Amino acid sequence: MANYEFLTTDTIGAYIASKPELASRIDAANLVRLNEIGDGNLNLVFLVKDSSGRGMCLKQALPYVRLTGEGWPMTPDRARHEAESIQAHHALVPELLPEIFLFDEPRHIIAMEDLSDHQVWRTALNLGERDEGAAAAMGRYMASYAFGTSLFAMDREALSEAIARTQNPQICTITEDLIFTEPVVDAGRNEVLPANQRDAVELSSDPQMMAAMGEAKWTFMTHAEALIHGDLHTGSVMVRCPDGSTTCDSVKAFDSEFAFYGPVAFDIGILLANYVLAAARAYALGEDDRAAWCLNLIAESWQGFETEFRRLWPSRIDPRVWGDDFLDALLDRWGSETWLFAACELSRRIVGLAKTSDIETLSPDLREGAVRGALQVARALVRKRHGDHSPQALIDIAASTLQANRTN
Repeated sequence: MANYEFLTTDTIGAYIASKPELASRIDAANLVRLNEIGDGNLNLVFLVKDSSGRGMCLKQALPYVRLTGEGWPMTPDRARHEAESIQAHHALVPELLPEIFLFDEPRHIIAMEDLSDHQVWRTALNLGERDEGAAAAMGRYMASYAFGTSLFAMDREALSEAIARTQNPQICTITEDLIFTEPVVDAGRNEVLPANQRDAVELSSDPQMMAAMGEAKWTFMTHAEALIHGDLHTGSVMVRCPDGSTTCDSVKAFDSEFAFYGPVAFDIGILLANYVLAAARAYALGEDDRAAWCLNLIAESWQGFETEFRRLWPSRIDPRVWGDDFLDALLDRWGSETWLFAACELSRRIVGLAKTSDIETLSPDLREGAVRGALQVARALVRKRHGDHSPQALIDIAASTLQANRTN
């Protein structure tokens, strides 16, 4: 299937030594740590460190979905999309992205900054940690590329070239199937606890949910607004807090191989839905104060997004027909679409193929209520998004629904 060599722990030292861009950053002859740490669904990921403490991360795209094996072929060109999107976003907010040292296109390898002193944000949330500032930072990150890679900051020719180069149809098809179709049209990959089977059936037989999925899928496939991350959840964010502090001194988005020109509200909705899942876990565990904190991340990210986008707005390259009234209307539309995409993400993370550890690591008795609550939040969002779709309204819906359905 593959016409390129896969990295292994036995060959990675020689690989680094063969690349001057990498050999100058780490002593490949004196590696003291060399581990394959990939726990995602698609790729090989290696962390290496030398005897002086210098390190780097190497990520190699496989020609199939690692989660399922060679039976699900997948283009390794997704590595190019990830490398180029990180570089494009890094140019806008370098402090919020890892630095890329090398992209080896023939072997689909990205060598990048070592973030081993960070923690995956989902892991931190599952452990009950509070990483202050991360949600606002991600809001600012989303606004930076929503503006900086869009028609507001790029001339028409450059924008057209960027849209063409970032076409990512095979990867986008995964999103279109797993997030928008399969939660309501089971392709044989859905699964829930027996106690939640009725909840899944109610979701798939809900005509408003079906219509919302169709609208979301159409928007995703037709609205080329900006170069979005494409998979921005709490597992795609690294956080670091100094010892003894709950405030982040570094926040990094990563893992953007699903990047393409798509709807701005998609990334926002995906991230906010994952805050709801973190809150569902906390409520299930009886940690109501922490659940409220998790839900407040919704407001922090949206405020971070809106504040930064409004700050950038005066620098738009063509203000002739895009005035402040247009900006207000645009933000309002994105707010409504955020609820739509959040509903889709909640549904697929609960019943679909790629679930989250927030929910799946709960004991079955606690998971039952968390699952039921998350699915009911999703159904409420599609019904109420044309009314008050403020962050506080979303918080209120999620809080009341999750608490009412928990089984602890």
